Amino acid sequence: MTVLEDRIAMADADANTQRLDDWFERLERMPVPEGFRVEIVGGNVFMTPQRGTHWQIIFRIADAVAGKHGMDRVFSDVRIDFPGHENGFCPDVALLKDSAKPDDTGHWRYQDVQFVAEVVSRGTAANDYGPKRIAYADAEVPVYVIADPYQGRCHVHTDPKEGDYARVTRVDFGTDVDLTGTVVDLVLKTDAFPRD
Repeated sequence: MTVLEDRIAMADADANTQRLDDWFERLERMPVPEGFRVEIVGGNVFMTPQRGTHWQIIFRIADAVAGKHGMDRVFSDVRIDFPGHENGFCPDVALLKDSAKPDDTGHWRYQDVQFVAEVVSRGTAANDYGPKRIAYADAEVPVYVIADPYQGRCHVHTDPKEGDYARVTRVDFGTDVDLTGTVVDLVLKTDAFPRD
């Protein structure tokens, strides 16, 4: 990249962040119903209700990851801006590096994300399998797990390369997800994951 290309990319990133900040500020003033989560994917606003099945899986994943890495590094439904056009995601579960610190605006940086898990909801499944997967790969998140209660299966994405993940492993609910060879370094039990 040239100096000019670097400056243009930085200006675009700053404008993108400012637009996302404006959107989230407006969304926070809206009467979003209790139990709904709001995020921006590719410049589109998605509002999804949290269901019991969804929350039970999120909790089990977050509990396992926090048990291994500590509560201070694990987040759920906290905004993190990812590469791409206006991607203000609120991952179901995110694990940050030990050295992670919020930026000047109080936001976590995508460069510090080591693991993301998303639990599929009917209305936003396409985001989890499509634009979010691509954004997480662009951000070089080493491990991305999609837990799909409709299929009764986890999709484990690893080895981010050139804007996508080079490896995907499918593991049926009831079978352990072995993440010991990754930065997550644990075996995720799925036998108690509910299905829809």
